[in-house]
Amino acid sequence: MPSPIYPWAYLAIEENRILRKTAFSRPFFYCKIVFMNYFIITYGCQMNKSDSERIASVLEKIGYKATSKENRADLIVVNMCSVRQSAVDRVYGLMPKFKKLKAKNSGLKTILTGCILKEDKPKFARGFDQILKFKDLLNYQPKYQEKSTALVPISNGCNNFCAYCVVPYVRGSLACRNHDEILREVKNVIKKGFREIWLLGQNVNDYRSPINPAINFAKLLKMINDIPGEFKILFTSPHPKNFSPELIETLAKSEKFGKYLNLPLQSGDDTILRKMNRNYTAKEYKNLVKKIQEKIPEIKLSTDVIVGFPGETKKQFQNTVKLFKKIKFGNAYIAKYSPRSGTAAWQMKDNVPLEEKKERERILRALLQTK
Repeated sequence: MPSPIYPWAYLAIEENRILRKTAFSRPFFYCKIVFMNYFIITYGCQMNKSDSERIASVLEKIGYKATSKENRADLIVVNMCSVRQSAVDRVYGLMPKFKKLKAKNSGLKTILTGCILKEDKPKFARGFDQILKFKDLLNYQPKYQEKSTALVPISNGCNNFCAYCVVPYVRGSLACRNHDEILREVKNVIKKGFREIWLLGQNVNDYRSPINPAINFAKLLKMINDIPGEFKILFTSPHPKNFSPELIETLAKSEKFGKYLNLPLQSGDDTILRKMNRNYTAKEYKNLVKKIQEKIPEIKLSTDVIVGFPGETKKQFQNTVKLFKKIKFGNAYIAKYSPRSGTAAWQMKDNVPLEEKKERERILRALLQTK
């Protein structure tokens, strides 16, 4: 039975060879693809991984088969991240490799998608056949890549505009999924035997069901907790500024909550936090952690920190060190500040030397090893 081509993707086929792939919004038409293999490369956060699972599902619905070898692929999709320049550089590094692969396989096509800065698109256009923004991916069932863990997006985009962050520019403003759709997906993965459910969003605390705004993130968690079955609920990422007492109480009462929380700090200095547009102080962050730990004593905490943000002095960095020593995080994702075009911080002078950023990263990592 021929497979439908979905409205966001048009494949022109001639003698079972792909000629091009472009954005398309016309009605469905039908074709058959024989022995076409795809390979997906994913960089970045869990949201990107979830998007890739849905891209894989759609490709298989139109006749593609997954391959574990790049050199066996007829189509390579790169789902990229632009949060830091190092992530962008990794994609640039793929372009010479693809050129060599095309020399051996003239039918190979490459697609770039994901979080792409506008200024980078012309450069990537020289190395990829198409640059696409896949739309409405949440409407498609994913091809889960892990046996026991399911990634379930509850929202996409962000309205916070942290000074260093490209997410609002590459993913757009906050858009929340219908809570009924989320519950159906969670029930489905539980039936399939998944035992760990990760709820994903750039800021999960901002969740409001579009069909019933009274259903916020805390209420959504309670609904999921009430679903029968043996599974754990985890989520990423929350924002400290609106981590409400209702949410803390819900987590404390939820027997299925996985007792793990990544609570991004970014800096322990109030001046830097203001420049970052984080909308909380170091004291407010500490008080929030105290409230969470009082209600959920067994909780394991991790955090995100940026070192070397524009203007961060050694004294200001020491405030982050002090907070690290006080809270004793179990883990931390530490990033050296990387200027991103279009963000508010792009206008600030990146005046902390790379070697100093590396040293500050080393200091914080050493603290994580101190028990």
